[in-house]
Amino acid sequence: MAANADMLRLARQRRGFQQTEAAKLLGIDQSLLSRIENGLVEPRDEIVAKAAKTYDFPLSFFQLRDPVYGAPVSVHPMWRKKADVTAREMDAVVAELNIRAMHLRRLLEGAAISNTSDIPRMDIDEFRDPEHIAALVRAHWRVPSGPIKNLTVLVEKAGALVAHSNLGGASIGGVTFSVPGMPPLIILNTDQPADRMRFSLAHELGHIVMHRFPTANMEQEANTFAVSLLMPAADVRPYFVGRRIDLVLLASLKPEWRVSMAALLMRAHKLRFLTDNQHTYLWKQISARGYRLREPPELDFERERPDLLGQIVTLHLNGLGYSVGDLSRFLCVHEREFWALYPTNDRKLPKAKLTVIK
Repeated sequence: MAANADMLRLARQRRGFQQTEAAKLLGIDQSLLSRIENGLVEPRDEIVAKAAKTYDFPLSFFQLRDPVYGAPVSVHPMWRKKADVTAREMDAVVAELNIRAMHLRRLLEGAAISNTSDIPRMDIDEFRDPEHIAALVRAHWRVPSGPIKNLTVLVEKAGALVAHSNLGGASIGGVTFSVPGMPPLIILNTDQPADRMRFSLAHELGHIVMHRFPTANMEQEANTFAVSLLMPAADVRPYFVGRRIDLVLLASLKPEWRVSMAALLMRAHKLRFLTDNQHTYLWKQISARGYRLREPPELDFERERPDLLGQIVTLHLNGLGYSVGDLSRFLCVHEREFWALYPTNDRKLPKAKLTVIK
């Protein structure tokens, strides 16, 4: 069977090579590689073999015929100075998303997810107010008032899959990949502290709930949703009433609400507990202390750990009798790539969330 041109491109992008670099490594002209990747020229066997070695994928990967999807309509940027995402970085992220989707398609053939809830869909054009939508989601999930203890658990119980990745160092806090016939996949960048990972997850959830189609204001709408989901106005307001709002207060509230000091500051300002001048003054204090990039480590709390994807992998290893080598071959990757994508620990066979499909 001839190699799939889409897989050749995907493998190159996954490794972060531009076409000019890859052509040199493969010992061919860029023009030829371009024609191969566009399906205009069938690659010779020796080129495919060289690509397998250069890109560090087994030959079976290049025989796959799965659909390949383009970039998501939105990515959540990291909160740091380097805000731009290069084309090379975006290609690598989209390649990782596609590879994970291919794997999930195969893994879910042997396991059924038993959701205890679902993710409601409330289009922003109909419901208008992201804050109201966030309140409806909390009500739909029967979330008690106050801070959400573990947002990842709620999202996974509703049927979405959450994974952690450094996303190749790209300045992306989170991204959602939704493809036909599969649950949404949310990837959170591990190059950020726990509070911002939670906010990124809430932001991406907002996109799933509100945005079937992109809108001009979708990023701000998702931010408003995230703030409102994590800090409902009625619940957080008493924490500000009659108190001096300064960095000391924000630091004391961070571990309880499990959000950043910056998010608490913005919420206090939005709820009119701060004047514009007070808000600006506190932002200057945050900036002067370097808290925009990294808040005090002593305020850090433990990251929420996604579990559902690991359970799916464990079900295959423990319940279906696969070895790691078997599963790697099944997914058409080398074992080191398997462990990079699915760094599971020893787990008991899941009983509640998953069932074997016979």
